[in-house]
Amino acid sequence: QVQLMESGGGLVQAGGSLRLSCAASGSFFSINVMAWYRQHPGKERELVARITSGGSTMYADSVKGRFTISIRDDAKNTVYMQMNSLEPEDTAVYYCYAIIRTTVDFQYWGQGTQVTVSS
Repeated sequence: QVQLMESGGGLVQAGGSLRLSCAASGSFFSINVMAWYRQHPGKERELVARITSGGSTMYADSVKGRFTISIRDDAKNTVYMQMNSLEPEDTAVYYCYAIIRTTVDFQYWGQGTQVTVSS
């Protein structure tokens, strides 16, 4: 069974940095897309950053220039998101997302990790 395991959330002061990690485990053929979403209390989940297996990236306007998504070079099943210049507005639960091919393409979600930025 395919699972996504996140790590790296926590509490940081405004202006600080965190790095989130997400590793896919289980039996699968390939990972097509990996991404990070976040959800603020009482709001819908929103896309923060996405990267394809070919390395193409996209970012939400609110994080451009501050966040960087990347895939681990020696383990293509792991995605990172480096978050710099964090703002209180970045406080949210962050979810890892992936489109993974087993017998078919399927969407997977991690359990979520809390990021709290204090002012």
